[in-house]
Amino acid sequence: MSKITAAITAVGAYVPDYVLSNDILATMVDTNDEWITTRTGIKERRLLKEEGKGSSFLGIKAAEDLIAKKNLDPKEIDMVIFATATPDLPVAATAAYAASEIGAVNAFSYDLQAACSSFLYGMSTAASYIEAGRYKKILLIGADKMSSIIDYTDRTTCIIFGDGGGAVLFEPNDEGLGLQDEYLRTDGVGREFLKIEAGGSILPPSEETVANRQHFVQQDGKSVFKYAVSNMADASTKIMERNNISGEDVDWLVAHQANKRIIDATANRMNLDQDKVLMNIHRYGNTTSATLPLLLSDYEKQLKKGDNIVFASFGGGFTWGSIFLKWAYNS
Repeated sequence: MSKITAAITAVGAYVPDYVLSNDILATMVDTNDEWITTRTGIKERRLLKEEGKGSSFLGIKAAEDLIAKKNLDPKEIDMVIFATATPDLPVAATAAYAASEIGAVNAFSYDLQAACSSFLYGMSTAASYIEAGRYKKILLIGADKMSSIIDYTDRTTCIIFGDGGGAVLFEPNDEGLGLQDEYLRTDGVGREFLKIEAGGSILPPSEETVANRQHFVQQDGKSVFKYAVSNMADASTKIMERNNISGEDVDWLVAHQANKRIIDATANRMNLDQDKVLMNIHRYGNTTSATLPLLLSDYEKQLKKGDNIVFASFGGGFTWGSIFLKWAYNS
């Protein structure tokens, strides 16, 4: 009997209509298009402007896109994992609401939070359930409304982040396709370098925390950049070494879209040609949990059955890692 692997069999995506360009940002903070593009590779990002809509809206739209393209009956979905750093509410699981809204009435669901590595970790979790034989169809959603936690007077963060959602369906595969290996890591040293100070159990919300703007993302950009460059590249080369594959064997790099220089450094360490590096950071910025599925959606037609794909991510905490996956279908 062949070993069951967990393969991605469908993808979906959604980004809001509103475009926040570098030129518009230059009217809000002391910056300009050349400064942002040179340092990050970002030209514009999308923001969810409608009141009363959060990350669930982005994730639900992405899931509905997948369901329509796959012609999938939502009642067949066994499980929904919602990867996000910006849940709708502090306690009630965003995943539960999203599952109900898309009609996945037979699925159990929960949120997964590992900052920008949330979707990557979600891939590992979904694949483990599939490989164990417990579930047949797992919907993994990655969605973040980063604009809800960004200070648009802070040019070190507001230039980077955008809003978006993506989704993939994991199903069993008996052809040896799907997730092959993973190398996932964390290091608590990163706790102080990328964080939101208030709103958690250590420093609950108060008039003072709001006045001090402590509910927005803060980061030590140089430290985060240094750790991201070394760790994302290390994880990606490690996964290649463990699976005895070279840059020539890798068909695509699907890397977290945080900074073009970090992505380029990872590709260089892997000895990859530039045309194998999937990139859409210029269009969306860093959408946190949504970057990886948005890449898959944008480039889906170029992905071929059997392609070797290396996923890589790095996020707050610190959290990071790499996954080696063989693509399972032609679109």
